[in-house]
Parts: sequence; structure tokens; C-alpha cells
Amino acid sequence: MGEKMLSKIHSCCLCGMNGITVEIETFITTGLPAFNIVGLPDTAVNESRERVRSAVKNCGLEFPPRRITVNMAPADVRKEGTYYDLPIALGILLSSGQICWKLDGYDVAFIGELSLGGDVKPIDGILPMAISLKELGFEKLVLPEENAPEASMVDGIQVYGIRTLKQAVEYISGQRQLTPHIREGTTAQTVEKREDFSDVKGQETAKRALEIAAAGMHNIIMIGPPGSGKTMLARRLPTILPPLSREQAMEVTKIYSIAGELKGRPAVFQPPFRAPHHNISAASLVGGGKIPRPGEISLAHHGVLFLDEMPEFPRKSLESLRQPMEDEMITVSRVNATYSYPSKFLLVGSANPCPCGYLGDAKRECRCSPHEIRRYFGRISGPLLDRIDLQVEIRRVDFEDFDRNRTGDSSAEIGKRVIKARKIQYNRFRGKGISYNSQLTPRDMDIYCAITGEQRDFLNRAYERLHLSARGYYKVLKVARTIADLAEREAMQISDIAEALQYRNFYLRDDM
Repeated sequence: MGEKMLSKIHSCCLCGMNGITVEIETFITTGLPAFNIVGLPDTAVNESRERVRSAVKNCGLEFPPRRITVNMAPADVRKEGTYYDLPIALGILLSSGQICWKLDGYDVAFIGELSLGGDVKPIDGILPMAISLKELGFEKLVLPEENAPEASMVDGIQVYGIRTLKQAVEYISGQRQLTPHIREGTTAQTVEKREDFSDVKGQETAKRALEIAAAGMHNIIMIGPPGSGKTMLARRLPTILPPLSREQAMEVTKIYSIAGELKGRPAVFQPPFRAPHHNISAASLVGGGKIPRPGEISLAHHGVLFLDEMPEFPRKSLESLRQPMEDEMITVSRVNATYSYPSKFLLVGSANPCPCGYLGDAKRECRCSPHEIRRYFGRISGPLLDRIDLQVEIRRVDFEDFDRNRTGDSSAEIGKRVIKARKIQYNRFRGKGISYNSQLTPRDMDIYCAITGEQRDFLNRAYERLHLSARGYYKVLKVARTIADLAEREAMQISDIAEALQYRNFYLRDDM
């Protein structure tokens, strides 16, 4: 080991949603014992020196008492996390001459955290790294055994799961043959849906509004007294959303992998449902932090973000939703890099009609002043309301609604109608860069939401009588287009426009 030796081994780091190849160069020379890591490492990477030292010794190998320099290239990209323990240890063993590279070619990458005893521990963010490595030409990936099912979701790259550093050493030295992990057949239909719309008694108007919201991806807010079923309805919305396509499932799984939210699942196939508490910070809601991570809006990608008691959320947090809702993407800028995460979600909000919650209730008297009511809803800004298409008033459930013989449509029945409406939109907007009616621009609406003279006169009278704004006008037309799609009608009718007008709530009128 007195001879100077240089080794190179490949790994990967995360930059937002994408992986970047990291070449780990290890150089050992004579001199005073030292162990230096360069290439913009963070604290977790620097701490790997002690983990690597202990893991190597506890596997029965020698940690060289020499001057060790580890360079992580590219040196201008910050390296974060514990992904590099395994490749650093292997690089030191190769440079010290304790093992020799016996693999065919160098198209293999190593990722994994080491314990002090030499075990290889699972890490977060494996899926996006596996996808990026495959796109960069790597054919093999060696990683912790617990991460193998997740990485095997990627076609075109062989995934090898290991449990210890010693297994990786034997694999490189040609003393052990590893078997590629075989992906198990997991589908979206394997998840049992325990919640169902048939559980909800009454509230037919609200259920209809949620069906429209699901069909056209229209953001919705429900306003009603405490105990009227707002949360119960919102939690059942994902049961009528179509299962994620494979492409969508990969996008969502990448986000959950980075955030460490997979919890043993190889992938996410069902539309996610996120319901953060109203004391959440803006960074936790939209993403960011000292070490940027996806926020709740990205974890709700292709699914539902439910804000219960929406006026109770900090105004800063609510205002931070505006740009991601418009762009369907959140960008977090830091000194060393810029990170982008997708955020195409269906926003569902709930609120009481007033601070006490009983305005308009036939059973209990409201004691709130008009000023208190205006200030309560004033916490939700006009620009944010501008992005909410459906505003639904929910009344107290009557005793007769609890009759067990009166049940509405099940989630399966509603879901079939939603899927049909989604297919109509897909065929209509194919190749146009639009997926749902809610994404229509004023220019698009002249084409896809054209109205007749009679319909225009009807809408004009409603515009004047209800004091609609320009944005309210376009919202009504977009919702009416979705209502027509649910009825499988090519052209909108006056009845579609009339129903859409019902979802302009008094408390959140455009002129307030």
C-alpha cells in the first residue's frame, strides 16, 4: 500500500427532481494520516468519514493509515445526504489495493448509506436517481436491498440489492454473483378503497359539485356550518378520481421517493390526498427549506390538496399557492442551485360561513357582525379566489337524510362518469398542451366553449344580476363545459350554464 493509487467509482446525487452522475475519485499517498473529502460536500457527507472508517474495519478489512483524498466531481454541484458512504468506502479499498475491479466495464453505479457495523442502509430519492442513471447510459445499479423494489420500477437498468459492504466488495472482486431484482407485478387496482360517497347522507349538491370538480380538475371551496360533512366529502374525492397512468405514477413516486414518503411501497398508483394542518409554514406547503424538499403541493401532484378551515391558514402560506397553481410547477432558488418540483393538484378548501360558523343556520343563531364576516373571508385574497372555480354552500344535514334506505351513487358509479368526461377532454385537447377544462385560456374558450345567441343573452342577464366579474364569466363557462362533458354533450346548453351559475357562492362573490 505504499504506492500511490487512484481509483474512480460512480454514484449519483439529486438536484431537484433529477439525478446527476457523481464521479468519486480516491487518491491515497504517503504522509501523515488524514481523510479529506472535497467537491462541495455538506455536513452529512463530511460525517461519512467516520461511518466509512468504522464500516471498513468491522467488515474485517484494513482502513489505510495514509493520506486519503476523496474528490466528488463535478465539484461545482453541492453534494448532500448519505448516498455516498458505499462508493467512498469502495473507492478507498480499491485505491489501497485491497480489492481489484473484476467487473466487465464501468457502467455500474453504487449508492448507499453505511452503518458503523458495515450494513448498507436504505436512502430516499432512489427512483429519480435510477431514472437519471439509466438515461445517462448506466446499465447496473448496486444499492441497499430495501430500495431494490423501488429502483426496479425503471426499465433498462439492472438493479442489485445488497445488505452489507462486504457483499459489495465480493461483487466487485468477482467472488460473488448478484442476481438482478425482478420487479413485482403491482397495479393500481390492488388498493382497497374503504371510503365511499355512498356513506354520505344527503348533500346531493355538494356531491354533484365534487363530481364536476373531479371531471374538469376545477378547484373548489365548500362553505357550511360545523358538522355538515365538508371534511367527509373532501376525503372521498380521491375515490372518484381515475387511477394514475404509468407516466403519472412515476412522476408522483419520484416526488414521494425524494420526500421519504413511500413507506415501503414500491410506487404510488392512486391519486394522492394531502391534508396539511392550518399552522403549516409556507416552505412546508410549497416546498423549500435550507435543504430544498418537495412541499405538500408537490406531494399532492395529480391528486387532491385539502385545506380544511381555509381562512385559518396563514395568509403568507395561502398567497404562496398562487404561482404554483398558475404554472403547475414550483421553483425554489438557492445560492448553489435552482430546484423545480411539479404541482398539478386539485385544490379543495373548506370554510365556515362566518367566524362562529352558524350564519344562515336555521337551528342556531349567528352572533357575528358583517365586519367580522368580511374580515374572516378577507383572509383569502381575491387573486387566490380567482383560481377557485366552484364555490359551494353546504347546509346542515336534515334528520330525514339519515334514512338508511336513501343512499346516493357509490364512488364507483360516480368514478365511471368522471372517467368518461376525462376521455372526452383528452380527445378534444389532444396535441394542444391542455389536459382539463380548468386549464382553458380565454382564447381557447372562444373555440371550445362557444355559445349561441340565446345562451349569450341568458349569461348576460346573469352577469348583470349577479354582479359577476370577467373572471367569474370565464369560470362559469369552463364549469358549464365540464357539465356538458359529464352529460356527453358536444354543445353546451342553457341548463349547463344555469347549473354552473349555482356554484357562485354569496359569501365569495366576485365583487366582494
